[in-house]
Amino acid sequence: MDLQNPPKSKKLVNALVRSYLGYRYKRISHFMESPILVQHHLRSNLISKARQTIWGKIHGFESIQNYKDFTQRVPLQTYEDLFPFIERMLHGESDVLWPGIVSQFSKSSGTTNDKSKYIPVPKVSIDECHIQGTWDCVTLFYQLRQDATLFLFKNILLPGSIKNFEPHAATQIGDISALMATNMPAIGRAFYEPDLDIGLLDNWEEKIEQTAQLLHKRYDIGMFGGVPTWNILLFRRILELAGKDNLIDLWPNLQVYYHGGVGFEPYRKQFQELIPSDTFSYMEVYNASEGFFAIQNDLASNDMLLLLDNGIFFEFMPLSEINSTTPIVLPLEEVELGTDYAVIISTNGGLWRYQLGDTVQFTSLLPYKIIISGRTKQFINVFGEEVMVHNTEKAISETCKTLHCSIAEYSVGPQFFTEKTKGGHHWVIEFEVRPKNLEQFAELLDKNLQKVNSDYEAKRFNGMALEQLILTEVPKNTFFNWLKSKDKVGVQNKIPRLHNTRKHIDAIIEFANEKS
Repeated sequence: MDLQNPPKSKKLVNALVRSYLGYRYKRISHFMESPILVQHHLRSNLISKARQTIWGKIHGFESIQNYKDFTQRVPLQTYEDLFPFIERMLHGESDVLWPGIVSQFSKSSGTTNDKSKYIPVPKVSIDECHIQGTWDCVTLFYQLRQDATLFLFKNILLPGSIKNFEPHAATQIGDISALMATNMPAIGRAFYEPDLDIGLLDNWEEKIEQTAQLLHKRYDIGMFGGVPTWNILLFRRILELAGKDNLIDLWPNLQVYYHGGVGFEPYRKQFQELIPSDTFSYMEVYNASEGFFAIQNDLASNDMLLLLDNGIFFEFMPLSEINSTTPIVLPLEEVELGTDYAVIISTNGGLWRYQLGDTVQFTSLLPYKIIISGRTKQFINVFGEEVMVHNTEKAISETCKTLHCSIAEYSVGPQFFTEKTKGGHHWVIEFEVRPKNLEQFAELLDKNLQKVNSDYEAKRFNGMALEQLILTEVPKNTFFNWLKSKDKVGVQNKIPRLHNTRKHIDAIIEFANEKS
């Protein structure tokens, strides 16, 4: 399609969508201007709707009048705390955590641990949280770029898959992306490739191959979204089939990539090579099985606007309180800039004061904007260094930029003290483009990590407490094949970046050694 002279019908559709998105932006502006009012009204609404549920009756929702009542009646919840209620919902019981029967659940593991989580996703959560969040992505892009033309073209979305829950066939279990795809309004689904017959395939390698066969002759792609790893595999196969050097040669109208699920910095260089364009945009989104939480709203800044009216009431626990028996928990109006907070949510999916497992930092309080700083179970603090994922990814980005290399995947664990050696960090790295000198890379990475984390810098001072990091390189595709060997291939399964034990890095190194 000639972007300068598209068909009138498509121009009309794009103009109508832009007009509709302008209306939606007024709603976003409202919660940006009145965040606390919107959040507490939403909390009251959630409680009101769930009063007659089993959970609501147990916790006296009928008489909750304010935020203080709410916090006193409902203790903080882990997934394990809620699972007895979720299990009843899986088997078809109604009015448990949320009104009515919930027939769809998102299966989430988050990392490579063996236990899967089943997150209830009632229709209201799909429509007013997840799909609304998707529309918000488009709304913000059209606000940021007056030349936005996503509705002139097709867009790529690779969802997961859906299965019936064997003990109760009326219940469906799937990745949240698959649930969103199957519930997407027809007007939206018409703009996405591949169709559901391919998109919902359970075998990811087959899904990527069939999608590549479908798309390598297409020219009208404007946007794509999803986890970086799968998109890289798909695009390389498409370019191979098309005989093209990059995606702009194939799809000259590409405008934006919505990425999320994992930190993007280790992948940025690879995407810039796949899409050599100064006008292409990258927008980070923060969505998960539990909800759609935030979206980047400034192309010049990597923080994200917190979505305050998508059916989620937010609370925040300072990371320093994570192991306290009586932790301090704050509503939105009491958070501060630059502090790591564990995220706690109450949702229109029936999660109540649920500890999400993610940590964030606020970068702005008007409007409320965040960066994802890590996971409550994914950081390294064996030696008092308090290294978070955003630290390691910043250090990687700076190191790769200086040494003209790129990383495909990585995982970090501790190198424990011995009688003869001090402690340190052990990095397992799979390079996309190798540095010329691994020792130089390790030294610079260590220095850059010190620059972004003062606690690590203090422990590294003169090597008094910690030695320079150790680096083990593994062959290409090691991480993917390791996940595959554990039957953990899919959009919801992610590489554990940081851990306070050697559990993951030892397993990856052992797997690489066995294959070699």
